[in-house]
Amino acid sequence: MIRNKRETTLFSHPFQKAYWRLATAELKDIRTLTVAALFIALRIAVKALSTNTGDLKIGFDFLVNSVGSMIYGPVVALIAGAISDTLGFLIFPSGVYFFPWIFVEMASAFLFALCFYRARITTTRVIIGRALVVFICNLLLTPAILTWQKALMGEAYQFFKLTRLTKNAMELPFHSAVLVVWLNLIVPITDRMKLTFSHTDRMRLQKRDWIKIGITTAIAVAIVIGYYI
Repeated sequence: MIRNKRETTLFSHPFQKAYWRLATAELKDIRTLTVAALFIALRIAVKALSTNTGDLKIGFDFLVNSVGSMIYGPVVALIAGAISDTLGFLIFPSGVYFFPWIFVEMASAFLFALCFYRARITTTRVIIGRALVVFICNLLLTPAILTWQKALMGEAYQFFKLTRLTKNAMELPFHSAVLVVWLNLIVPITDRMKLTFSHTDRMRLQKRDWIKIGITTAIAVAIVIGYYI
């Protein structure tokens, strides 16, 4: 499929038919699928370097995930997430395979794609994208699946853990800032390669952006304090 001028269109939000037509068309683009295969391999390799502490994971695979999802969009992102989760376990097995974990990988890629695909990348989008992944994947899906898995094993599991809430509250502003710096470096390259069309000016973490990060962090901290109290 040859990309034409219409296909370089940017969208302010994903709730448009044209957005989803382009996202679905990526499934027929050989170049997109080749890039997706590359990012699946990168994602598996980076995840293998992650540190697991109990039911908490410390890693930076979200950097690879954000760029891949930005390039190939939400439809391919769902498939890429499913493949990376399955192949990742087969290549680097850890514990007993539990199928529902695939939904965490798929959701994280999907959420990044919704925020970054065919969009003008701004610090606000970056913060929102990272916050969505943290709240939906880390604080909702992950403990829900752990609770399900433990129940099948006849064990009890506490859905909200102070350690998980605290870790994510502490990491959110740091990861948001790192993601801004990372995309500042990567987006100009992907634009030149015609993999993205964001035409993004260099993002700078200005005072208002730190305020946004602060508000997001305050919400996360409030959740932790509310749980602790």
